[in-house]
Amino acid sequence: MNVSMLRASLPAGMVLLLAACALQTGTRVAETPATEPVAQAQAEAPAPTPIEYGSFTAEQLYQAITGELSAQRGDLDQAAEVYFELARETLDLGVIERAVQFASAIGDGRSLLELGLLWAEVSPDSPEPHLLLSFQLLEAGRPGQALSHMEQVLEAGGSFEFSILASATGNMERRIRSDLIAGLRGIRERHPANGSVRIALVQLLAQNQQFDLALAEFGQFGDRVEMTPELVQLQAQLHQSANDGEGAAAALEAGLEAFPDNRGLRLGYARLLLQQRQLALAREQFGIMLAQAPDDWETLLSAGLLDLEMENFPSAIGIFEQMLGARQNEDDAHFYIAYANQQLGDFEAAIAHFRQVRQGVENFLPAQQQSTRLAIQLGRFDEAHDWLAELSRGSSRLEIQFISMESAILLQEGHPQRARELLDRALNRYPNHADLLFTRVFVHDSRGDMAESEADLQQIIRMQPDNARALNHLGYMLADRTERHEEALELIERAIAIEPDDPAIIDSLGWAQFKLGILDEALENLRRAYAAFPDHEVAAHLGEVLWTLDRREEAESVWAEALAENPESEFILPTMERLKGRP
Repeated sequence: MNVSMLRASLPAGMVLLLAACALQTGTRVAETPATEPVAQAQAEAPAPTPIEYGSFTAEQLYQAITGELSAQRGDLDQAAEVYFELARETLDLGVIERAVQFASAIGDGRSLLELGLLWAEVSPDSPEPHLLLSFQLLEAGRPGQALSHMEQVLEAGGSFEFSILASATGNMERRIRSDLIAGLRGIRERHPANGSVRIALVQLLAQNQQFDLALAEFGQFGDRVEMTPELVQLQAQLHQSANDGEGAAAALEAGLEAFPDNRGLRLGYARLLLQQRQLALAREQFGIMLAQAPDDWETLLSAGLLDLEMENFPSAIGIFEQMLGARQNEDDAHFYIAYANQQLGDFEAAIAHFRQVRQGVENFLPAQQQSTRLAIQLGRFDEAHDWLAELSRGSSRLEIQFISMESAILLQEGHPQRARELLDRALNRYPNHADLLFTRVFVHDSRGDMAESEADLQQIIRMQPDNARALNHLGYMLADRTERHEEALELIERAIAIEPDDPAIIDSLGWAQFKLGILDEALENLRRAYAAFPDHEVAAHLGEVLWTLDRREEAESVWAEALAENPESEFILPTMERLKGRP
């Protein structure tokens, strides 16, 4: 029955309702994408128009009305089911298109694939069904079949953005991707003017890590592909992946000539220059970006850090003061202004800015450490202590942390007696606190007071039998400075059972074994420690074991390697002098 004939027998209200459903629901469904590729396909297609229905039976028309009413009620699943069956039954183009809209709205990929095939059968010369099938096959993980339909879109006079293919092939097996590359090359030959095919080919070759071939494709773009900032970045990335830093820089330089205001390209170029340690050129790029956008605080921070790296301290101070004036990254700004002033020798300004770094930020503790060190270097011991005491008021955890830090700085700056007095007072307030005791051990060690060191270490071990650091420290001290080697080995073996991969403990184990004459095991452990931690003290131990085993060339080689990094090593030089002085 013809629809127009049936309309005459329908109540006027029902006819209007049907028309309203076809228009309003059609628009709403078309704007509800199911998946990203389908959404892209629809975005490229013209806006939906009212469907012109063909010749239906009364039952088929009733089904169409039922589907539209379901959509009007918001039951899109029911509408999609009705129209899917109606499309298969009628093979009507308008119904198929309507069914596609509903299936898209609910994300029914399987139905969309079948509807796409029906659509291509009914309208073989139209690009739209092949466009739909391309995206659905990509979504279904069948890119090879999708590629065939992509080409049919072109052959039907449509357009297709082939570069979307790369989004579906990132995790694909190399062999399957290689087949797609071969297919794309064929399409490129048949459609040489299509730039998106060439871009897709570059992308897939890059995914296959065939960087030289991808760059060769870039060389064949000519006038067929209009370069964009994104393509420039891709070209630079390909050069970098091919270990061609100069090529990457040249690509970005050419890109910046074409797109001088593109911040992404300029930032990428600046970062590449930093990787190549071309600091002055990188700073120039940051300067251009700042001229283009003076309020870009991230770029300003990067420029300031680069000035610090280049030791342009006055320039760095100016940048960070600008950030302070705008209340941007204030804690970082204070920290870096302090650092720059410290390098310039203005300790007073450095201390003032370090102390303005607030609690709770990453640089708070380093800032307090540096301000304390500088104050102690200036001889302002009480001021340094009082500042830390005020900061930690009400927090025993922070107070203990600051006391350990202050005493360590006092010791490093040559004031062991002050460090000892500070720790003694703290231990009166916090008796037998393990961290404070351990810090005091270093003071005892610096004074050569082994008895006091052992007493504090034994106290820590009594309180914390599994304290690997204390066990190792005492064990190494006994192995290195006494004849109590058996006792030392027992302590170190307890430590290594707790921390089996700690290279410092492995070194201690090897040294204790050496002292006991267990040379093969000592050599094995010291080799393992040196491989994990090539420190000059470990090198001194390893070299001595090798020397004792009469493997002197190897010992000399180990020492020479370590001395290249620490030419004044207080461990290696005395060891070499002592051993080479033997007959």
